[in-house]
Amino acid sequence: MAEPSTRTVERALALLATICDKGGANLADSARECDLAPSTALRLLRTLESTGFVAKEEVGGTYRPGSRLIQLGAQALSNESLVDFAKPVMEKLVAETGESAYLSVEGHAGTAIYISIVEGTHSVRHASWVGRSVPLDISAAGHALRGRVPDEGYVIVERGVEADVTAIACPIYSEARIVAALSLVVPSYRLSTPQAARYGQILGSAADSLSVGLSRRPNSTLPERQS
Repeated sequence: MAEPSTRTVERALALLATICDKGGANLADSARECDLAPSTALRLLRTLESTGFVAKEEVGGTYRPGSRLIQLGAQALSNESLVDFAKPVMEKLVAETGESAYLSVEGHAGTAIYISIVEGTHSVRHASWVGRSVPLDISAAGHALRGRVPDEGYVIVERGVEADVTAIACPIYSEARIVAALSLVVPSYRLSTPQAARYGQILGSAADSLSVGLSRRPNSTLPERQS
């Protein structure tokens, strides 16, 4: 007979909590931690994997928090200190450039996740991608989060994630650690090379002000950068 649905949910949540608490666990460890038969744990983990809440490594079989869980966490961050702290600077950035400003953090499995936006003032502007992830390797935000930034202090990526869109991004630091990226996302047709450089300088100043503020804040609660 099938187990009651509430019991199934409780067991699935227990497995998910174990994987999150440990940062990753294989089938045997997660089943033992939750006092489940391996066959029951495997069935539940497969469901969690198919819905994106966990991801299984091909080598070793370790289960880790999945992209869907990371995205939900990023959306929940909209009420947390980093988003609130950055918002006035982002609003000023939009007032100076007219373009949409994003705040992002590093997510799971080689992605950056947008956690906040202040939309631009142009009639044609980038719509909100809060909660969505983009690849680190091809996005401006991803390069900034990985510290892959030229000497100018900002990185420009054209058509990295979307056709006809250019993104400019800078890293945000807390002390010596990169904790987030600040970026402008601009339709490429209205961004000239000199204008991109000017926006990069404005963005760099905004990111620097956030970095200075975060480094001076006592007991800041910030998202950890994942390796």
